[in-house]
Amino acid sequence: MRITRETDYAVRCVLFLSGRPETKASVAEIAGTMEIPSSFLPKIVQKLAREKLVESSRGVGGGVHLLKKPAEISLYDVINCIEDGGVGLNDCVIKERGCHRSPFCTVHPVWLAIQEVVKEQLKSYTFDNLLHSSRATGLDAFPFPE
Repeated sequence: MRITRETDYAVRCVLFLSGRPETKASVAEIAGTMEIPSSFLPKIVQKLAREKLVESSRGVGGGVHLLKKPAEISLYDVINCIEDGGVGLNDCVIKERGCHRSPFCTVHPVWLAIQEVVKEQLKSYTFDNLLHSSRATGLDAFPFPE
């Protein structure tokens, strides 16, 4: 499994918003702080909004903010939102009819088992966890208010 650049940017965006869950941020502010191309971020925000993870509004007083608490959003949620077909090691695991060999393939059950472990691990990491662990370890590279 390989996370796309778009998914990495989405994770950065949600992490930034998790650091200030009660306030709105402009796309320009998120892009500048999190080193995301500003031309790419609106598309990502749109996908996150479609899945009800964030809300975006234009104009004076507009901006992007989380619709859920950081503790209610997992890495899996964001990855699943951005990656077409969700998280998976192989097409045979992601798509129901990804491979005609699945019914008799001896490796297919292994892919399924690994898929479940990865999925559960990603679900176990919430943005609240990530935010607090980065602060606790001194790896807080982003200007989050206390």
